[in-house]
Amino acid sequence: MRHSGGARVTRRALLGSAAAAGLAAAGCSSTPEKPAAPASPDPQTVLLTSLIAGKEELVSLYGRAVAAQPARAAALEPFRRRHAAHLQALRALLPAGGGAGTFPAISTPPPSSSAPSPQSPSAASVEALRDAERHAASGRPAQMAMASPALSQLLASIGACEAVHVVALGRVRD
Repeated sequence: MRHSGGARVTRRALLGSAAAAGLAAAGCSSTPEKPAAPASPDPQTVLLTSLIAGKEELVSLYGRAVAAQPARAAALEPFRRRHAAHLQALRALLPAGGGAGTFPAISTPPPSSSAPSPQSPSAASVEALRDAERHAASGRPAQMAMASPALSQLLASIGACEAVHVVALGRVRD
């Protein structure tokens, strides 16, 4: 066979080139390919997971407060029930397979040093509940900035409820 430029291409060379191209196209090569990097988690799922974890902590804090102060149980139970409803609404937005604890939590501003940590013995006081509610409500605007419109609306509602809880807990005495 003659090529117009005068270079001679044999049939064997042409077939060998075509076979090599076919193998390369089919993914058969002598060097193993690197595995694809895992897809990064959906930011909304990460945010939801973090919000759910925060709500679970707040519901738990109310449970400890009721256990530590049985005389205040009737006054504190409505607050705990509202947080449980928030938790249910947040979980309903979580996509299938995106269970809590799957992704790292979104960092939120740390609680003030005067607020007891949820694990401390004094964390079961009404004042600790007020501090936790205040802290949660103050973080909602930053979370709303990262949220989808539907989640942002829910967070606005939750934040408003938490802000009202701060005031209402002022009427409950330790």
